[in-house]
Amino acid sequence: MRNRSLLPALLLIGLVVPFVGCTNPSGLDSITVAPTAQALTLGQTVQFTATGTYGNASHLKSKDITGQVSWSSSNASVATITTSGAATAVGAGTSTITASGSAFNGPASASAVITVTGSTGGGTAGGNIVSVAIIPLVQSVSSPTQTSQFIAIGTTSSGATVDLTGVVTWKSSSSQIATINGAGLATGVSKGTATITALYANPSAGTVVTGTATFTVTGGATQQYTALTITPGSESLSASGQTGQFIALATSGSTGLTQNVSNSPLVSWNSSVPSVVTVSATGLAAGVSVGSSTITALLTNPDGSVVTAQATVSVALTTAPEPLLSLTIIPSSITVGYLQETGQFLAIGTFSTAPYVRDLTNSVTWLSSAPEVFPVSSNNSTGQGKENAGVASAWGTGNATIIAEAIATDGSVQTATATFACPLVLPNPNGIPPTPGSCYGPIGQGLLSTLTVYNEGLSTGGWLITAPSATGTANVLHCGPGWTGTGGSVCTAAYPAGTVVTLTAPPESGINFGGWSYNCTALLPITAAGPNSCTVTLDGDDTVGAIFN
Repeated sequence: MRNRSLLPALLLIGLVVPFVGCTNPSGLDSITVAPTAQALTLGQTVQFTATGTYGNASHLKSKDITGQVSWSSSNASVATITTSGAATAVGAGTSTITASGSAFNGPASASAVITVTGSTGGGTAGGNIVSVAIIPLVQSVSSPTQTSQFIAIGTTSSGATVDLTGVVTWKSSSSQIATINGAGLATGVSKGTATITALYANPSAGTVVTGTATFTVTGGATQQYTALTITPGSESLSASGQTGQFIALATSGSTGLTQNVSNSPLVSWNSSVPSVVTVSATGLAAGVSVGSSTITALLTNPDGSVVTAQATVSVALTTAPEPLLSLTIIPSSITVGYLQETGQFLAIGTFSTAPYVRDLTNSVTWLSSAPEVFPVSSNNSTGQGKENAGVASAWGTGNATIIAEAIATDGSVQTATATFACPLVLPNPNGIPPTPGSCYGPIGQGLLSTLTVYNEGLSTGGWLITAPSATGTANVLHCGPGWTGTGGSVCTAAYPAGTVVTLTAPPESGINFGGWSYNCTALLPITAAGPNSCTVTLDGDDTVGAIFN
């Protein structure tokens, strides 16, 4: 009986023991990376593989887990690595490549070392990257929020190719239409077409190579214009058929950018009294008979909303002795690559009498649709050198419409337009040395400084401080209780770095103050000592502060 009672227990033990022995966990034990060390030249790539060991120290087995681990580089300025384990040498130095994953006993990782020399290479056969191709060349999505993947393939001087998708700087020409991230994934934002650019900088050679593609969003809402202005605001013409060109400038509500839409199919032009003045579909007005008329530009947005602007034309019976027939800006567009670069525009007038073609660069008035970002110089009464007229400067990124206005002897105005641009391609400040993009300036240095004028003393009398604009227009800044227009005791204005701003205090007879002028320079970057400040004496016992920051 005793032996029979033990039999079930023995059978149970016999069943349990084999079961426990078969449950050795089969989770990941460890990771190894191959190769463990790799020497590369700039631009070359190497494929790392990760192998996982399983079995919890018994019944060991291994398999390729390259695509299942997380890859990282300890120094991305030396070597970058993709999610699939492909590392690319981008700068001289040493970087540790690590593959990480979750193992049975906790996190597991393994590393390899990349050493990059300063000599240039590319792909697997050596040589600088000489071209970048974006694949595919054209992509489109049907609506906003949809995405498409772009790939950047570089070709070296030796003919080898290398995947640069995770290395290049990606840029969309219009973030209002499409955005693109650092991995080349483009996302639709609104209806339209954007140019996608991939920029690669050869680290040691200092050369920059770009490739472009197009990304179209076929559905969704397009960007709308919310404001419209006409320049000039008024013109005087002769009834003999003399003409004057109006320019329509539209502002986007979402971006604040201004664009010349004079010839856009969205814009229609009309004259309130066609028997006095006619106007063409491009804004060219012509005098017909004596009188006045209102010129209206009407812009209809794709969503049906309308914005308008108006100008006036006065027509006299007199005829200009030498009427200016037309005005042209040469060249029609200038694109610069770096902040603070300049471009020279020329204004050429065509007349009805000899000499028929004349250089009017130094006599026209130059205007910019974005004067704080892209100022353009004009000659003025202060004796500014004539050689400076028509020079546009880039103090920011984007583009502006440059306008030349010429006044004929009869008072009529002719205008012409051109484009000045400094397109942004982001630099790589982490490179060794830093690699520049287009429209690039010194790292950390601002280009516009704000001047603030304020009452530092106790005077609440009629004091007044005036200063010109960044483009030289006199008395744009007017600060103090002595100013009869809108303003107050504190006022501000923006100036490019390095500008010498002349502050002027007009005479005040009530306090026997003879007036003064004081030069204050916009210095950037701001140093540890503080911003650039100018403290000046208004009269015998009062001061006014002027500070750039």
